[in-house]
Amino acid sequence: MNPTIARITLRGLLGRRRIWLLVPLPILLIGFAWAARAFGEPPAEWGEPVIVGLGFTAVLPVIALIVGTGVLGSEIDDGTITHILSKPLPRSEIVFTKLAVAVGVTGGFAGVPLFVVGLLADSTPLAFALVVGAFVGALAYSALFLAISVLTRRPVLLGLVYVVLWEGLLGNIMSGTAKLSIQQYVRTIVDWLAPTDILAGSVSVPVSFVMAGVFTVGMTALAVQKLRTFAVAGETG
Repeated sequence: MNPTIARITLRGLLGRRRIWLLVPLPILLIGFAWAARAFGEPPAEWGEPVIVGLGFTAVLPVIALIVGTGVLGSEIDDGTITHILSKPLPRSEIVFTKLAVAVGVTGGFAGVPLFVVGLLADSTPLAFALVVGAFVGALAYSALFLAISVLTRRPVLLGLVYVVLWEGLLGNIMSGTAKLSIQQYVRTIVDWLAPTDILAGSVSVPVSFVMAGVFTVGMTALAVQKLRTFAVAGETG
């Protein structure tokens, strides 16, 4: 973890216009939950559409996509990454720092509204479980999207393919895809921490923890390796 890179990354991320895209989704999430509660609907009726249908399907992955591809991908696009790579820093330190910033921002923007939704559902245990789930998802998603941003010049498009096509469309048609779905890991872990009738996942608890770890470690290692290749190409080009 490099404090200087973290500050530069956070300042650059929060200073970009697309960071404002993170604001409407959390507001909508809280708004739908508040409206359902105001109309007297029990949490059992609105919990799954709001928490899963909006929170885990849209808010968490979309925020992670915007932030995860922005912490490094934007610097690659505008060429400023060469200034960081010219420093005598281990590539792993750069990637770990970028990942930490992405997880913190994503977890904050997604975890806070999910916590509020849990409280609106009259369940403090669920509220805290949703925060844990948000950070678990933020870690796995951020590692994935960070790696994608090093692999391709179109990281947002490829990330949307994973979120919309793989987790969204195929996840509802082919049960086997659930084992490679970060959304399913988050649902299972939250339900394990605070059992309800709202968030039953399609994979087991051990598989959720193991696969979330595999995504995080594997994608982070891939990002480190590709960044080393990028540095070598830049130096010899």
